[in-house]
Amino acid sequence: MRHSLLLLMVLIFAFSCTQNPEGYTIKGEMRGEFEEGTKVFLKKLGDNGQPIELDTTLIVEGKFEFIGASNAPELHYIFIDKLPGYTALILENGTIDFSAQKDSLGFAKVEGTMQNEVFFGYLEKSRELSERARAIQQDMNGVNGANGGESTAMALADEMKELQEEYKGFEVNFIKENPKALIAALLLDRAISANAIELDSVQTMYNNLSQEIKDSKPGKKVLEAIERVKTAEKAAESTAIGAKAPEFSGPNPDGKVISLNDIKGKVTLVDFWAAWCKPCRAENPNVVAVYNKYHDKGLNIVGVSLDRTADAWKKAIVDDGLEWNHISNIAYFDDKIAKMYNVTAIPAAFLLDENGVIVAKNLRGPALEAKVAELLN
Repeated sequence: MRHSLLLLMVLIFAFSCTQNPEGYTIKGEMRGEFEEGTKVFLKKLGDNGQPIELDTTLIVEGKFEFIGASNAPELHYIFIDKLPGYTALILENGTIDFSAQKDSLGFAKVEGTMQNEVFFGYLEKSRELSERARAIQQDMNGVNGANGGESTAMALADEMKELQEEYKGFEVNFIKENPKALIAALLLDRAISANAIELDSVQTMYNNLSQEIKDSKPGKKVLEAIERVKTAEKAAESTAIGAKAPEFSGPNPDGKVISLNDIKGKVTLVDFWAAWCKPCRAENPNVVAVYNKYHDKGLNIVGVSLDRTADAWKKAIVDDGLEWNHISNIAYFDDKIAKMYNVTAIPAAFLLDENGVIVAKNLRGPALEAKVAELLN
């Protein structure tokens, strides 16, 4: 009886170790002629988007091995010295089997762990669709305008659109069907960046991800992107024409905190600009002319600078003769006022009436003067 109990405990322990390995082993096999001792690099992307070397090993008799531990699934890359390209894989605890041909590192086979099985299943289908797109594009490039070529080109264009929709549907379904896969979060992040999926759908798919994937770096990045889009949408609503302009305050060049309410006139121009912005500086003479003509009649301006340094900001104010109120947090596009007004490019301007309601946006030159004159009768 004691022997049976001991055997059962050994089996349970072995099973638990198999299910929750404490580290990873990448077992690599390379086909083709290699110089003994060729270096293999394990890398991941740093915060600046550049590969960071994490580990190095050598090819011996066509094989190599990496051993370590991973706190969470994360996208990594294998590079081989003097070979073009790389192989992407998901580093997670367990045994990862890697095999590739010397001249086709980008088409390596990676298997052995759940994340990599799913990831390479996605890559296989993605490559299939990409090959179809490439074939259609080649056919489109070879179409001659004569002899019915126009109708052929239109048919190929329709075929390409259908394939694009199929690809989009494939990725959406893949995300929905693989909530425990890191690639699901990576695809969601890309979809948000490309504005390819409605925010409500992105939110639903994110909510369905497993907690492990939500806690991963791509998962956290998706959540940050969702919140960023929500903030931008809210800002877009609050700064639409007809909306009451959001109140703000900030330091002027002397360090004194001033607010929009303090400097509103019968008409107020909120002008987002920066010393480094050439289009802004080119427009400044027009704004100066309008200000000089209409300030005594009730036009006020507040310039909100997105400069990186206070010295550059203050110098530009003097150089361009901008004799109105100015605010800057010296925060570039991280400026809280810019975010409040959903400003992602400059110059950007908001024209307010005497009640602080936004009546026009981004007017330049004669159009700005005409609207100011209209509002001031």
